[in-house]
Amino acid sequence: MHPMTEEFLKAAFAGESQAHMKYMAFADVAEKEGKVRIANLYRAIAYAELVHATNHLKALDGIGDTTENLVESKKGEDFEIDEMYPAYKAVAELQGEKKAVQSMDYALEAEKIHSELYAMAKKAVDAGEDISEVKVFVCPICGYTVVGDEVPDRCPVCNALAKIFKEFEV
Repeated sequence: MHPMTEEFLKAAFAGESQAHMKYMAFADVAEKEGKVRIANLYRAIAYAELVHATNHLKALDGIGDTTENLVESKKGEDFEIDEMYPAYKAVAELQGEKKAVQSMDYALEAEKIHSELYAMAKKAVDAGEDISEVKVFVCPICGYTVVGDEVPDRCPVCNALAKIFKEFEV
């Protein structure tokens, strides 16, 4: 692929991904304000942006088999843990940006767990298996992720109550 086309696809992938997430957040606001149809409009358009982002990622040959995807996913989490968030957080601290520091702290703690989960999943795939059935709970405030049958009474990162964690069956 021509380098310019590749850069354009990467930029388009980033833009479409951001639009998807922004519109999902906007949908939640509209829904909380009782504007259900506007919320659904946002979700529909967010889905279209997801389709665009996925098509761009496919054009970049950015989707492999599960093993390749797990390696890539863990590599991304490790970059965030080791380089990105520590550097970004240091700058935000120097600039006195408390909201940014807190947001990055939240993400950094969750990314550590995500890296471990991807490593565990890759081990299973390398053994020719899927992961064992587990429950995964995610704090909707900070993204802290817990695997198992129970959630701590309070989130160890942001102190949110266990009852607001979102449960996923995997």
